[in-house]
Amino acid sequence: MSSATVLVINAGSSTIKYQLLDPATAEAIAGGIVERIGEDMGLVEHRYNGVEHSENIHIGDHGDGLREVLRLFEAHGPHLADANIVAVGHRVVQGGSVFPHPTLIDDHVLEQIRDLIPLAPLHNPGHVKGIEVARELFADVPHVAIFDTSFFQTLPEAAYTYALPRELAAQHSIRRYGFHGTSHQYVSEQAAMLLGRDYKDIKQIVAHLGSGASISAVKNGEAVETSMGLTPLEGLVMGTRTGDMDPAIVLHLQREAGMSADEVNTVLNKQSGLKGLCGENDFRELLRMIDEGNHEATVAFDVYVHRLVKYVGSYMAVLGGLPDVITFTAGVGENNALIRERVAQALAGFGVRIDPEVNNVRSKEARVVSAPDSTVTIAVIPTNEELAIARQTMDLIGQ
Repeated sequence: MSSATVLVINAGSSTIKYQLLDPATAEAIAGGIVERIGEDMGLVEHRYNGVEHSENIHIGDHGDGLREVLRLFEAHGPHLADANIVAVGHRVVQGGSVFPHPTLIDDHVLEQIRDLIPLAPLHNPGHVKGIEVARELFADVPHVAIFDTSFFQTLPEAAYTYALPRELAAQHSIRRYGFHGTSHQYVSEQAAMLLGRDYKDIKQIVAHLGSGASISAVKNGEAVETSMGLTPLEGLVMGTRTGDMDPAIVLHLQREAGMSADEVNTVLNKQSGLKGLCGENDFRELLRMIDEGNHEATVAFDVYVHRLVKYVGSYMAVLGGLPDVITFTAGVGENNALIRERVAQALAGFGVRIDPEVNNVRSKEARVVSAPDSTVTIAVIPTNEELAIARQTMDLIGQ
């Protein structure tokens, strides 16, 4: 294995996702996940050469988890000593206003990421632990942090500012940061390529629809608006998150239901969204329930689409007219034809048309699903955050 490779690590609060990639060819050579870190029994999965290995094993902490990753590579391939790893790229959810670009990690940068934990208490602690251990285990190569928030550092001040007392907001670093930025950047660049257009000369709307969901407006190669805010809770309806709501609901639950701040946080982030509306956040099950005539599931789907259409419409105004392309990505966006169809139907008055036959074809390839006479191109583009991280890492280290 002679090509230069990058090991991409995404360490969460109790998981470590990893992938070994060749950025030049876009090949995902091997990868896997370590789950349930710190619990009685964890799970490790490793994929290489079309074969998947999985084991149930106790994983005490992130150090144990990354050492398991090394063991899996040595046991099932490829041997990392022969993989020509030139860098390790780390996904970091929250870079605040400190990190507008990919950044080479040193002790000072690691401390800055640690200082941002209050802005991402569910994510940044895992990132810090993963970086600490990875720097010990891979001490001979550079480590690079790629931040979810960096792509949205181009938002205009009017878009990222909340109407709070200015001194209070500044004191507590309260502003719109946006998330899924690596995905939005990658997909918007791929959309321009799909259209054969100059990235810096088109208007786009990108809908990243997964368990977490966000939508962005991208104009002339820069993000000008996005739905997630200080945290990933704001914006679209998601699998278990509320998305937008009257903020006084928090006060109402505390006063009338006697709930603590932590209890409210759990409700808004883990018990709401589609799951809260109908008890199910897997879209496959949701559609099955709708087919069976389940009213709650039907309403949940309608609420989801309504919020999405509302954002698309507002982003048209932000962009100053119809976008050149609306792109759907991530698990739900790529695989749920009905959502794309419903959004197109809602925009029919603007001349937006979808091709039902093409839209209903399942594919892992980037493709156009709008009708030839549509005023806006509707595209489906699989996201690849790991590849984006690997390429940005390689660009930074000059390989």
